[in-house]
Amino acid sequence: MAVKFIESCKLPTVMGTFDMHGFDDNGKEQVVLTYGDVSGDEPVLIRIHSECLTGDALFSLKCDCGPQLEAAMKNIVEQGRGAILYLRQEGRGIGLLNKIRAYHLQDCGLDTVEANEKLGFAADMREYSMLSTMLEHVGIKKVKVMTNNPRKLEALKAAGVEVVEQLTHMAGLNSHNKKYLSVKSDKLGHLITPDLLTDD
Repeated sequence: MAVKFIESCKLPTVMGTFDMHGFDDNGKEQVVLTYGDVSGDEPVLIRIHSECLTGDALFSLKCDCGPQLEAAMKNIVEQGRGAILYLRQEGRGIGLLNKIRAYHLQDCGLDTVEANEKLGFAADMREYSMLSTMLEHVGIKKVKVMTNNPRKLEALKAAGVEVVEQLTHMAGLNSHNKKYLSVKSDKLGHLITPDLLTDD
């Protein structure tokens, strides 16, 4: 089953009013939020954001997901146009309940990668094959990407999307997630400035 567009609607938020576009991705419900006119040949500011219930909705300090999403939406509104691709890939693709299991292992001293591997998963199970259909539907061909994750840049290029610029995207650093961010940098290759993770 291919990725299928379902419907669009207006989504007023505290940052501004976005258009929300829903897709059926082989039974998963994926969303693109667009702001302003994203069609045409000019590069569009985007963020690919994987669902994080704990960070996006429950204000967890264990990660930087919620602040990253909020900062991306604000940046897009300030620019006047852009898109958020919100993907249902909780816990780097292992799902919410397994994420809770991984959090328990982290409480016992493992880092995020070690916890996933202890449960029998790869460090990052996410995939991005749906991007081409979703971006094509909203008319985006060239992008400036708010991300620290080189895998997302590779996925966009593989989807035939021209990546004009990669913008480092840091938000929500706190004492609870410094180790988490260090592991992202050291083990997953995320482009995070090391001096942001050191104690003063």
